[in-house]
Amino acid sequence: MTKLTAIIPTGNEIHNIDAVIESVKFADEILVVDSFSTDGTYEKALTLATKVIRREYQYSASQKNWAIPQAKNEWILLVDADERVTPELQAEILDILKQPEPDVVAYWIGRMNHFMGERVHYSGWRNDSVIRLFKRDYCIYQDKHVHAEIKTNGNVGRLKNKLYHNTYITFNKYIEKMNRYASWQAKDYDKKTGKLTPYHFVLKPFWGFFKHYIIQGGFRDGVVGLTIGYIQGYVIFMRYVKLWLLRKGRS
Repeated sequence: MTKLTAIIPTGNEIHNIDAVIESVKFADEILVVDSFSTDGTYEKALTLATKVIRREYQYSASQKNWAIPQAKNEWILLVDADERVTPELQAEILDILKQPEPDVVAYWIGRMNHFMGERVHYSGWRNDSVIRLFKRDYCIYQDKHVHAEIKTNGNVGRLKNKLYHNTYITFNKYIEKMNRYASWQAKDYDKKTGKLTPYHFVLKPFWGFFKHYIIQGGFRDGVVGLTIGYIQGYVIFMRYVKLWLLRKGRS
C-alpha cells in the first residue's frame, strides 16, 4: 500500500478539528498546519494529529505551498477543516493507493456543498470540484490570494465519490469571510483590471447575481439559492470598492 499524508490547514477551527481529523484517520500521517489559532485548535490538534506545524497566515495558497514539502509521504490528501472525507471516498482513495496509476499525478474530487443547513444542488455549486489527492513533488498551488487551484506536472484523474463540505457557521461569520475574500481578490485583480467604471460597480455585481440565481439555477435552491446569488453579487461589488480603496492608498 502506498503511504498517504493528510494535510489539514487550520485557523481557529475548534468547532471542526475533531471531526475533520477523524475523517482522515486512515492516512499514515496527519499533518495539521495551524496559523496560530487562539481558540484551542492548536492544543487539540496536538493530541489528535501525527504532527502539527505553525506559520503566520498570509493567504491560502501560500500556506499550503509551505506545508506540502513538509509531508513525509509522496501522496497527499489535502482537506480543509470544513470538509469531511466520507467512508465511500475513503474506500476509493485506498483502492487507488493499492495500485496507483503510473501516469496520474493528481485527482479531482467533487464536493457536496451545504449552506445554512441545506444541501446546495444548483447555484453554481453543483459541479464544484477541487484537486485534493496528489503527488507531493508534481503539484503546486497557483500564487493567487483567493480560489487558487493546483498546477500539476502530469495527468489528472477524477474520483467518483465526493467530499462533504460545509463552509457555513453563522451568517455573520460567512459575511466576514466573504469580506476577507473581497480584500484578497482586490490584490489579485489590481494588475489585470484597468480603469474602474460603472461596469465594475454595477453591471458585474448584477451579472454575478443573475448568473448564480437564474442561469445556474439558484432559484431551485429556494432561500439558500437566493442568498448565495445575493452574496456573489455583493462580493463582486466589494472587490472593486476595495480595489478602488487600494489604489487610493486607503485600504
